Amino acid sequence: MAKPPVPAPPLSAPAGSAVSAFLQRAAGLPALRAAPSPARLIFAVDATASRQPTWDRACHVQAEMFAATAGRLTVSLAFYRGHGEFLASPFLAEPAALAARMTGVDCRGGHTQILRLLRHAEAEAARARLHALVFVGDAVEEEPDPIWAAASRLGARGVPAFVFQEGDDPGAQAVLRGIARRSGGAWAPFDHRSPRALADLLRGAAAYAAGGREALARLPGAGGLLAQLPAPGAGR
Repeated sequence: MAKPPVPAPPLSAPAGSAVSAFLQRAAGLPALRAAPSPARLIFAVDATASRQPTWDRACHVQAEMFAATAGRLTVSLAFYRGHGEFLASPFLAEPAALAARMTGVDCRGGHTQILRLLRHAEAEAARARLHALVFVGDAVEEEPDPIWAAASRLGARGVPAFVFQEGDDPGAQAVLRGIARRSGGAWAPFDHRSPRALADLLRGAAAYAAGGREALARLPGAGGLLAQLPAPGAGR
C-alpha cells in the first residue's frame, strides 16, 4: 500500500515581507528631528583707552548670554583698539572659553572702528547665518552715512544689531540708534553705576538671537527692547 505523501512544510514568508513589516512599524514611530544648530552672535566691544572698566565688567557678565539660551548659542568676540587694530575670535560655545579670550586684553588709545565692525558682521553673515550683532560702546568718531548704509545691509540680511550705549553723548546716541533702527535691532543706554544693567541687556539680545521675540518676551523687563523690534510678521 502506498504511503500517503508527506505534507510539504509550510512556506516561510519571503524575506521581503519581514522587511516590509519592519518598515511599516518604523513609519509609525515619531520622526526624529535634527537638533537645530546653535545661533551665532557677534559680541563686539569698544576697547579703546577709556573703556577698560566696561571691558572688565563685560568680561564678568558675558556668561549671561549663554545662561539665557540653554546651550543654543555660540559667540564670537570682536573688538577694536589702538591704531587700526581689529580682532575677532572663532565662535565659542562656552562662557569659560569666551572669558579666557577676554581676560588679559588691555584697552588702548585709538579711534572707533564701527564701520569696520559692521563690515566684518556682513562678511560673517555671507559665510553662514548670523542671528545678531551686539555692540557695546560710548563714542562714534566716524561719518554716520557709511555706518548707516552698512547697518541697512545687515538688516536686509536679517541680522539685527543690539546697540548698548554707555553714557549719554548725544552725537553718539544719534548714530548708534540709527544703526539699531536700520538693522531691525534695538538700542538701549546703560550706566556703569548699575552693575546689572549690562548683564540684563546681554541676556535679552542673546535670548532674541536664539529664540526670537517669544524668547525675549519671557524675560522680565524686556519691554524696552521688544518695543523697538520689527512687529510680528515683519521679521523674527
